Amino acid sequence: MKHSSKTVLAITVFMFTLMTGSAWADLSEDIEKLQHRWAEVNYQLHEKTQLSGFEMLASEARKTVAAYPASAEPLIWSGIIKSTYAGAKGGLGALSLAKSSKADLEKALSIDPEALDGSAYTSLGTLYFNVPGWPIGFGDDKKAEKLLLKAIAINPEGIDTNYFFGDYLIHEKRYQEARTYLLKAKSAGPRPNRPLADAGRQKEITEALTLVDKKLGH
Repeated sequence: MKHSSKTVLAITVFMFTLMTGSAWADLSEDIEKLQHRWAEVNYQLHEKTQLSGFEMLASEARKTVAAYPASAEPLIWSGIIKSTYAGAKGGLGALSLAKSSKADLEKALSIDPEALDGSAYTSLGTLYFNVPGWPIGFGDDKKAEKLLLKAIAINPEGIDTNYFFGDYLIHEKRYQEARTYLLKAKSAGPRPNRPLADAGRQKEITEALTLVDKKLGH
């Protein structure tokens, strides 16, 4: 049975669309798994158990990055996992994790700066103000502010964009400004399929606001 060239083209387009849609569904599912497990490790585990949880999760993230080499989302989550792991680990070992996180996030930005609502900007900015500056590390408060403001521009109502910029402003002792962004983070709507992460973040926001109000004499 012969098919016309138009029929062959239509079948090819249909199959490509089907395959692309399936790949996107797989990517979304894999990212959701990383998000969910990150929230569990970050907010429910402690000390050695948490460190081993982050180590295993970083390994899973590497596999996800390898499975989707042209996508920014796995790189963003790999960067987030490594940076949070670095914060939990501390010490000199944390610096190598932070540098690896930075590389992942910069690569994600080169692929798609607006992926996951600009999360790469948020995470990279947070790294820049938490990592020590030269000669020990790559920390830079000015770069941090520029990156965090880019994230705010992409996702002005987001819980993470506003919380982390508020956290940066606390670091800079700009408490009144910090309060504004933290209150905005507190009022952010819930994120689909991320109740544990939202609950953990809201607790951090409340703690940050308590600190800010104390500094401001409220």
